Amino acid sequence: MSEWKAKKFWKNVTVEPLDEGFTVRLDGRAVRTPAKTEVRMPTEALARGVADEWRAQGQLVDPLSMPLMRAVNATLDKVIPQRAEVAAGLAEYGGSDLLSYRATSPDGLIARQASQWNPMLDWAETQLGARLATTQGVIPVPQPETALAALTARVESLSPWELTALSELVSLSGSLVLGLAVLEGQPAERMWTLSRLDEDWQAEQWGVDEEEADRIARKREAFLQAERYLSLVRDRCDV
Repeated sequence: MSEWKAKKFWKNVTVEPLDEGFTVRLDGRAVRTPAKTEVRMPTEALARGVADEWRAQGQLVDPLSMPLMRAVNATLDKVIPQRAEVAAGLAEYGGSDLLSYRATSPDGLIARQASQWNPMLDWAETQLGARLATTQGVIPVPQPETALAALTARVESLSPWELTALSELVSLSGSLVLGLAVLEGQPAERMWTLSRLDEDWQAEQWGVDEEEADRIARKREAFLQAERYLSLVRDRCDV
């Protein structure tokens, strides 16, 4: 069964300032989230990006073609009402970060992980005050309480809008360190590549089928969209 889609009902899309932030209106009517929350965004840049997504719709509204709008909905309907729970859930990734778990073989993969992941652990220690331990295999390795506390403090310092971006970055990569690195200005493309190190190694050995390649491409696009959402959330200048 095909997914039901709403029909386009508007002609004009406008961005309007509010007492706090900006909104998008369709023929003068404020856009609302699925929970009926009136959309209020922190920056004009984000509002303009959302407006462009509404303008690009055809006769049927396709939510999958509106990543910014979906991220705004998630922020307003889920993250803001449950900010403490969302932050705590993301901070927990520090205890099982992808970068901490290394292969037991072959030697080539072990060396690649060390050469590409160790610098990110060094970065986390320098920039975040969090030195994570590593182990070979999948048996959980205890992490220093000081490191977990530092990661938790950084996550809890973020705005709900930033937490929305971080949630995507972390869930798609499996790494809190890589997600926070994007928030600190590291390029998302590079962080995505690092998160795919094991899978890329396997693909080099055995190849990848078309269906898997499509799945990976969709996840990569979502990861990069999270970086774009973050940049628009933080853009306090007129665009």
